[in-house]
Amino acid sequence: ECIYTKHLCLDGRQIHLEIYDPCSQQGKLSLADELHWADGFIIVYDISDRASFAFAKALLYRIRESHIGVCKKMVESSIFLVGNKQDLCHMREVGWDEGQKLAIDNKCQFCELSAAEHYQEVVAMFTKVLRNITATSKVKERRRPSGSKSMAKLINNVFGKRRKSV
Repeated sequence: ECIYTKHLCLDGRQIHLEIYDPCSQQGKLSLADELHWADGFIIVYDISDRASFAFAKALLYRIRESHIGVCKKMVESSIFLVGNKQDLCHMREVGWDEGQKLAIDNKCQFCELSAAEHYQEVVAMFTKVLRNITATSKVKERRRPSGSKSMAKLINNVFGKRRKSV
């Protein structure tokens, strides 16, 4: 699998980022497991390759389809559609307006950039994505401690000495 991990600090907050890249599996759209753990999606297509745009459209459909059953209200800002290779405008097969329309139709954000010429655009796009996800994501339910930890806490509460607040 193509999962990349990165730890970073954004706005004073530690973030553990896991990125799943399904590009090597373009024929396979059964992303059921990946779709359920993701907090956000960045779908990238090549503006000089209509087939990659069709794949991006299929991924958007698959994401929307999977989230309809899981949650009634999906945060619109958690999906970004990105047209890459803006530096190859002379070979463009997918118009900016087509990308914009697909984004609007799927209630996601849209941008075009050139990862080859301006890595700063990629950094800015990822930063925007992460800020949107952290700003709009609800506080997730905290996982309950395992049985042994819960039992130890219970025993400590019953038999242990209470500390006074200072």
